[in-house]
Amino acid sequence: MIFDSHAHYDDKRFDEDRDTLLKSFSEHGIGAVVNVCADKDSLETTPALSDAYDHFYAAVGIHPSEIADLDETVLEQIRQLAGREKTVAIGEIGLDYYWEKDPEVRKMQAFWFERQLALAKETGLPVIIHSRDAAKDTFEIMQKAAEDQIPGVIHCYSYSAEQAAEYVRMGYYIGIGGVVTFSNGRKLRETVETVPLDRILLETDAPYLAPEPHRGKRNASLFLPLVAAAISEIKGISTQEVEDATWQNACRLFGVTQ
Repeated sequence: MIFDSHAHYDDKRFDEDRDTLLKSFSEHGIGAVVNVCADKDSLETTPALSDAYDHFYAAVGIHPSEIADLDETVLEQIRQLAGREKTVAIGEIGLDYYWEKDPEVRKMQAFWFERQLALAKETGLPVIIHSRDAAKDTFEIMQKAAEDQIPGVIHCYSYSAEQAAEYVRMGYYIGIGGVVTFSNGRKLRETVETVPLDRILLETDAPYLAPEPHRGKRNASLFLPLVAAAISEIKGISTQEVEDATWQNACRLFGVTQ
């Protein structure tokens, strides 16, 4: 079975066939999915999905590009949601400098990143980290998180293999998705070669980043065997070994027993 550690099935692109799609997962070998919050609205839709489907779990938090939604009231809402039985992580949280160039807004991203990390420490949940064009600042913040013994995964990893090795040394997992199959995904393939199998998680980021040959289409967990196959080729092991190891890794990080 495959564990999709990061998806957004509350996205409107699934409105027409969501129920049919999600109910088909088990017969296609998709055994578990973490649906990950991004904005304030998803703090309602993500827990609803985890309630509706046995194999779904929730991560609750606010994406750095959506911090205009964040205040103390919303943070308290996240805290309350963190106590739900099927909430397994705080996320996705972090920094995004690709879309945000204003230094003051970047400071606010860091402020709310650190506040949500503190909430993860308080609740004992792992974190799902978003970081884009913010390698140095994210790493510095996560060094402190590691000192505070906050576990987690660097989602949709896009930096160097050397920095990935540092994250692994600090105890973090590396999220690998469809980009590993892209012709321009050389850097991520180098990361997969470097990172031990017991520190890799499979993820889709659905509906985004579908693997080849579906690149540019709506992504879904059903495409994850293509990602597992790419990892198996890089590692020189079987696809089954990749699926089994990444399943165990996700269960370990998120405290899921199945």
